[in-house]
Amino acid sequence: MSLVEALLEREKITAAQLEQARAARKPNERMEQSLVRLGFITERDFLELYAEQLSIPVIDLSEVEIDPELLAMAPSKLVHRDRVIPIDRRDGVIRVATNNPFNLYAFDELRMLMGAKIETVLATSEEISRIIKQHYGVGGETVERMIGESEVEVIGEVDAENADLIEQAQEATVVKLVNEIILEAIRDRASDIHIEPYEDDLKIRYRIDGVLHTTNVPPEIRRFHAAIVSRIKILSNLNIAEKRLPQDGGFKIKAQNRDIDMRVSVIPTAFGGAVVMRILDKQSVLLALDTLGLVEEPLAGINHLISQPFGIVLVTGPTGSGKTTTLYAALNTIRSDRIKILTVEDPVEYYLDGIQQVQIKPHIGLSFASGLRSFLRHDPDVILVGEIRDLETAEVAINAALTGHLVFSTLHTNDAVTATTRLLDMGVEPFLVSSAVTGVLAQRLVRKICPGCKEKYIPEPGDLPPDLKRRAGQKLFRGAGCRDCRNTGYRGRFGIFELLMIDDTLRDMIVRRKSATELQEYALANAFTLMREDGWMKVEKGLTTVEEIVRVTKVDVKALGQ
Repeated sequence: MSLVEALLEREKITAAQLEQARAARKPNERMEQSLVRLGFITERDFLELYAEQLSIPVIDLSEVEIDPELLAMAPSKLVHRDRVIPIDRRDGVIRVATNNPFNLYAFDELRMLMGAKIETVLATSEEISRIIKQHYGVGGETVERMIGESEVEVIGEVDAENADLIEQAQEATVVKLVNEIILEAIRDRASDIHIEPYEDDLKIRYRIDGVLHTTNVPPEIRRFHAAIVSRIKILSNLNIAEKRLPQDGGFKIKAQNRDIDMRVSVIPTAFGGAVVMRILDKQSVLLALDTLGLVEEPLAGINHLISQPFGIVLVTGPTGSGKTTTLYAALNTIRSDRIKILTVEDPVEYYLDGIQQVQIKPHIGLSFASGLRSFLRHDPDVILVGEIRDLETAEVAINAALTGHLVFSTLHTNDAVTATTRLLDMGVEPFLVSSAVTGVLAQRLVRKICPGCKEKYIPEPGDLPPDLKRRAGQKLFRGAGCRDCRNTGYRGRFGIFELLMIDDTLRDMIVRRKSATELQEYALANAFTLMREDGWMKVEKGLTTVEEIVRVTKVDVKALGQ
């Protein structure tokens, strides 16, 4: 029975799907590969049929310990070209993983070069790619091809015509290498790509769940650093001949059926241009407030604040703490055809349907303050100001709130109670702050325990800070580490929060310029929950770990009565 007949008999595919796959089949493409490409079956489906018909086992490479010495003996060109991986040696026989058991020429070549008998096993192309990237680095096949192709030259630091630079950066192999770096980052859920040149090395690091991870790349990639940077500059509409000044730009790509914006920053370093690419996935930001980590009282409080007709709602925290995502989730919650929402941002990170968004351009006089003034003549109901950085912006935002507009904005403060004192320090009059600000949400991002390797444990007495009180014998959770989380024990992030609702007593204290400590003492006596306490509650629920809470929050000994 042929493979296609077996798929039909087991109702893995229909006759109509088979005809569609035949029509869409590419030259030299096997029928089962066409069915996989169209999404009618998975690769595992036909590998299991191969296993039955050819008596070749299917294995999971994540459960096999690869022999690095054996892999080093195999010619890398053969591994990349034919997708065959020697994995271990048993009784003088080398087991080789492949997803194409009919590639007999590759097995013969490997047998001759390694001087041993070959026994084939089956594995998916995804697992084979993972092993190749793990041992040869991201883009290893492309770099090897570039080394072997004389027409690809490294762009030196000497003066050159722009046309020559563009031609070299547009070589197909350079284009493919940059694409592989970006796609690997997207597959790993990275938020940023760091390309960092050193004297004898080129590091590529991905920021995943807020932490940088160095990715494996071939050592020869250093030779192509200038070509990589030039390719990124071309994509970002930057001047590729300018190597002395920092440059900022961006471009859009479509990957995995998603539209993704890339924000690019290039700076000159001692060993060439260093690049950081921020990955802005629109789908990842269109969240509801209750998916961010807001629960119970903070969630009810923020929903109350954003439903008010006027006032300022501030979100505070350091760079990278998720303030923009929270504000967009708030806008996403209240947007409708009945209200007009305007935003002024630096830059506009995500484009939201039904919302008018403006990016500031200081070099032509379009600042947060000037944009806000124009907004007030544009009949808005809700205004988002990307950040309150100075007195002028603060005063215009407060005037907007006092004239019947709901205003959202951010401040860089460490906690909720210092937000009002920061505005006073900028020079805003106390009566204006007390009248306009209705609530302050402070937040941090913590990593979520990976659901695939989550386990219980009983912490030792010295494992917890003294302010985090636990019950005797209480079990907590952590991630043991697995392939899905890159052995970190974490996968994804969510927020921990503290919400300060401004009541009449706090307004009076702000007018009298009371200190942040006094404001916090009053708030704690009236059901205010500190961010660290919110984090500890989420540790007890098994959502994150003690280490994450300790990493992003500080002990408030006085507030906790220590």
